Amino acid sequence: MVSMKVLSATEMQTCDRVTAERFGVSTLELMRRAARAVAAFARAEFPDAQRVTVLCGRGNNGGDGLMAARLLAESGLETHVILLGPPDGFTADAAVAWAELLAAAPEGTVHAVENSAQLGKLEALFHLDLLLDAVLGTGFKPPMRKLAQSAMERVKASGVPVLAVDLPSGWPEDSTAATEEGVFPANAVITFTAPKPAHVFGQLTRGWRQPVVVAPIGSPDEAIVSELKLGWTGDALVLVQQPRSAAANKGNYGHVLVVGGSFGTNGGKAGAPTMAALAALRAGSGLVTAAVPAAAMPIVAAAAPELMLWPMEVAPHGGITDANLIPQRMDLLMAGKSVLAIGPGMGQARETASFLSGLLSTTKLPAVVDADGLNILAAKPVLLSKLAKSRTLVLTPHPGEMARLVGKTVAEVQANRLETARELATELGAIVVLKGARTLVAHPDGTASVNTTGNPAMAKGGSGDVLCGLIAGLLAQHPAEPGRAVEAAVYLHGLAADLSLDAPSFDEHTLLATDTLRQLGRAFRSHPQELFRIDGETGYVCFAGRCARPGLKLDQGLQAHTAERGEGQL
Repeated sequence: MVSMKVLSATEMQTCDRVTAERFGVSTLELMRRAARAVAAFARAEFPDAQRVTVLCGRGNNGGDGLMAARLLAESGLETHVILLGPPDGFTADAAVAWAELLAAAPEGTVHAVENSAQLGKLEALFHLDLLLDAVLGTGFKPPMRKLAQSAMERVKASGVPVLAVDLPSGWPEDSTAATEEGVFPANAVITFTAPKPAHVFGQLTRGWRQPVVVAPIGSPDEAIVSELKLGWTGDALVLVQQPRSAAANKGNYGHVLVVGGSFGTNGGKAGAPTMAALAALRAGSGLVTAAVPAAAMPIVAAAAPELMLWPMEVAPHGGITDANLIPQRMDLLMAGKSVLAIGPGMGQARETASFLSGLLSTTKLPAVVDADGLNILAAKPVLLSKLAKSRTLVLTPHPGEMARLVGKTVAEVQANRLETARELATELGAIVVLKGARTLVAHPDGTASVNTTGNPAMAKGGSGDVLCGLIAGLLAQHPAEPGRAVEAAVYLHGLAADLSLDAPSFDEHTLLATDTLRQLGRAFRSHPQELFRIDGETGYVCFAGRCARPGLKLDQGLQAHTAERGEGQL
């Protein structure tokens, strides 16, 4: 899989049609491959499930479920199927799946129900080990029919783990939120070829750690075309996983200058620039200098002896002043630097705002502007509009800072996150990182990527400072590909936080921003596009959440079955 594009429901239908018409893979074969992916993932993610009930509709989503049910039964699982509706009116491919299921299923394991009373007689089948939801797919449009609603309520009441095929039934087409009447619950979701907007922005599973996976089923990259211009930050991880040269030296990987902090009679913020500088080091930058108030230098130095320090003049209240802009001092400070990260912990005093404006105006270094730096620039729109004209500029606002930058309310920003980030990025010619659940990276050309790593434990002070440093550190190493460097930093930051919660000593309450840096090495070594690989053909990209048992193969029964039917290896 070359890259992950987000497709609308209509674009996904076009992709399937083009795959069949131009590349010779029939829609029935795509359904067979989807079913094999569902069966394989069900066995991998829910290895203890021995009794499965598959809930199916009569569309193509139901066809996927009918074929998957047959495969699961022939692999040795006790499998029951409930068709919601009379056994007619199928789509063409689903009709084939129904016929094949009837020919192979043991007597009494397939049930077609037409009303809630009939469904009630099958109540026991809602209390097995696993439920597969293949009732309604991406093309669903509200309202949900009463029979499906009845099934949904039974699924919710059962508490049994649920694997949703394509989407949890009831999600409206291309919607990022459920309808008021609700949706089927899910403990995992498997979709095919490419994620849709709901997979990106919707809370599809019962918990954030539960997986949403994408399985390629044979559509070539040429058929996967989208006008949404929305990708996935995980694709950028390959940029930072290239082996370093044996002859490498620190000069090959850039020198990051972190400018920030305050320390005086009004207290101080020495931690913010410390965390940013430490993160830049951990990201692999060859050298990192922290330019902070002189009184804060011992605190910063204690974080890592590898950090270099530069004392900054401050006003009595502790804020960095424009006295630091004296040419001789600036020449010494900027000598040899390759990336500037500015803003963490600076405050917004008048003298500090003057210093930040002067520094950004006189240097053309690639710059990451964060925290107080953003708030200062929000009050200087003329300066802001000029900063990206001849440099790489990265802005990293949270929703409140974004609201100030664009002159909107936080609610307006949150209601239109993607559009807001894109508009600012294209207007300024900057890379905009709009932080929050599903952090967005918007680029000057109007493209954007969404991040699917990260968790609620990151909702505390310091997380943004660490991200600022990671971005600067990767920019220093990959100046020719700034957009991908930023995307990789965002992905790694969230993944390191996710990996941190695997340790018994941390949970969503106790994890600190700096704790995530301990897992950064594991994050660098991860391969999101290869978490599941069964016999070399069927792969699963864990697009969101965490997969339970990556790499687990199906048992020999299912492998033998697929070989016997000539369906190819799983």
